[in-house]
Amino acid sequence: MPVEMTRERFEELVADALDEVPEELLGLMSNVVILVEDDPPQGEPDLLGLYEGHALTARGWDYSGVLPDRIFIYRHPILRICNNDDDVIDEVAVTVVHEIAHHFGIDDERLHSLGWG
Repeated sequence: MPVEMTRERFEELVADALDEVPEELLGLMSNVVILVEDDPPQGEPDLLGLYEGHALTARGWDYSGVLPDRIFIYRHPILRICNNDDDVIDEVAVTVVHEIAHHFGIDDERLHSLGWG
C-alpha cells in the first residue's frame, strides 16, 4: 500500500535531502531550481525525478541568458513505491542526489554503478 503524506511534509523531506548535500557541491550548482510536482509527465508514471537543462559540463562560452535548469521531484510515484515514512525519506534523498548529479553531467549508467540509480 502506498504511503500517504501531505505535500508540505514531502517538500520538507526534499529540503532535508538538500541540507545533506555537501555545501561545496551546492555552491557549485548554477542557474538551477528544484521543484516538487505531484505527478510526472504523461506517459511516465514511474518517473521519480527529472533533470531538464544544460549540465554544467555542457555549458560553453555562449551559455548566458537562459532560463534556469529544473530538477523535478515527483511525489506520487515516490509515495507509491514506498512502504513507510523511512522508505520515503531514503527514496527522496536518492532521487535528489541522482538529479543533482545530472546537473553536474553524470549520466544514469554511472549513477547506477555508484549506487544512486
